[in-house]
Amino acid sequence: MRVRAAFAERSTGQIVLGPPKSRAGRRIVGIPRAIIPALRGHLSVLVAADPSALVFPGPKGGPLRRGNFNRQATWPHAVRAIGAEGLHFHDLRHTGNARAAGSGVGLRDLMARMGHDSERAAIIYQHEARGADATITHAIDAHVESEQGNADDVGGASGAVVPPG
Repeated sequence: MRVRAAFAERSTGQIVLGPPKSRAGRRIVGIPRAIIPALRGHLSVLVAADPSALVFPGPKGGPLRRGNFNRQATWPHAVRAIGAEGLHFHDLRHTGNARAAGSGVGLRDLMARMGHDSERAAIIYQHEARGADATITHAIDAHVESEQGNADDVGGASGAVVPPG
């Protein structure tokens, strides 16, 4: 998916289409294969055949407003139907970014996918992904304990610490 522009709602209530908030906001973002069938179904039923049509349009085909998104998109009904009451729309972006960070990609690649110029947000997501550190630590412990058990059984040097020098 190519992101070239973004809608912004001004304090006057006017919705304008313009460039994304930052240069990094103009980007290409891959869509996971698992989502494509649902997206195709959505496009065929709910989106006009016009190539300039919005993927998620309001009732008249224009952009959805932030203030009435929940009502127009029936978001509360959708999250209740999947047993996820309390889930906010922006949580989807957060989840996607957390999964991207957990995939092990580098900071610059994560920033590009998120559309951020600043490293700050990407570092936050990478830090959250570090929660996997406990799993890694437990795996290392299990390996070391296993090797120590093998060394006792076999009498070999497997798992022995060799001092440098």
